Amino acid sequence: MSLAHGRSYLAIPGPSVMPDRVLNAMHVAAPNIYEGDLVEMVAGLVPDLKAAARTDGHVAIYIANGHGAWEAALSNVLSRGDKVLVLATGSFGHGWGEMARALGAEVEVMDFGNRAPIDMGQVEARLRQDTARDIRAVMAVHVDTATSIRNDIGALRNAMDAAGHPALLMADCIASLGCDRFEMDDWGVDVMVTASQKGLMTPPGMAFVFFSDIAAEAREHADCVSAYWDWKPRAAPQHFYQYFGGTAPTHHLLGLRAALDLIAEEGGMDAVWARHDRLAHAIWAAFDAWGADGPLELNVADPVHRSRAVTAVRVGAPHGTALREWVEARAGVTLGIGLGMADPDDPAWHGFFRVGHMGHVNAHMVLGVLGVIEAGLQAIDLPHGTGGLAAAARVISAA
Repeated sequence: MSLAHGRSYLAIPGPSVMPDRVLNAMHVAAPNIYEGDLVEMVAGLVPDLKAAARTDGHVAIYIANGHGAWEAALSNVLSRGDKVLVLATGSFGHGWGEMARALGAEVEVMDFGNRAPIDMGQVEARLRQDTARDIRAVMAVHVDTATSIRNDIGALRNAMDAAGHPALLMADCIASLGCDRFEMDDWGVDVMVTASQKGLMTPPGMAFVFFSDIAAEAREHADCVSAYWDWKPRAAPQHFYQYFGGTAPTHHLLGLRAALDLIAEEGGMDAVWARHDRLAHAIWAAFDAWGADGPLELNVADPVHRSRAVTAVRVGAPHGTALREWVEARAGVTLGIGLGMADPDDPAWHGFFRVGHMGHVNAHMVLGVLGVIEAGLQAIDLPHGTGGLAAAARVISAA
């Protein structure tokens, strides 16, 4: 018998759960794209987006997903043949590096594996070796959605400064913005990319590139940039359509306005980060209890290096796939696949899953997902410790 009938729950690391207010804001007739409310609303979105990124710099809006943000950011600061240093802690670091390679950059990858964060000492040593200053940019993913590793971007800036290296610091915050603390200006980030469908609680389809004055200067010497990806008219438009390189993504903008209003009403970014932090700790407490007996373990051992937006879990094949299939078919909860942990043709691929807890999530949502996972562990007869749901409840009750 299935108990999945009713409203399904998407507990994957993006697209995240869309608030009803966002969906309702989008459920209107198409607005005027030439004058009036929409034009005035977009001008107000820009400072709120900057507040979410904690920057006084610039922002360009694109009709794209995160991959589009990757290309937009790279094309505005690189010329063909430029060298970039990619610091990979999962699939998405490698993916951004491949995008740079496709644009004609020379890409060097420092791979720190799927379970550990960036080693800042190694990065500093590598940058000190670059006496010719050939490396034009250092690229890092703040939270790799595949591994749930959270990298210390402020410490990365310190390592670059200690090496005296002038490379641009570029950060991917697609999974983390609006979930994990991120301070663009205070951490000295030159370029940051994100997208609408995770912490910003809006359907996939919009991407954002935030950039500093130093990065804006680099744009003047970049030969990879094309007319569509050029961030100059988008960040300082003379006409409304230039924000988007053409027709505005009208209903996405209406949804984003509602999402940013929700963030403001909660108390701003500090309150949003605190909520994500407490809910993440509740999830970790549950998995720690379940992992006391049997094969289940969190991918990232040290909580300091765990994302507050997504949690990657190792459970051994074929249990990851078995659990995902049971909770979706029998209880209406969709968990994320174990992306990039093994080749899809390798039986080991079935030994992983991920839980998304980003954006529009609260205590009863998290406890509901954990309760279903606990039921699923019992249903597939996977050995596990007891008291996972109770452990999570204790964390939440202390809030």
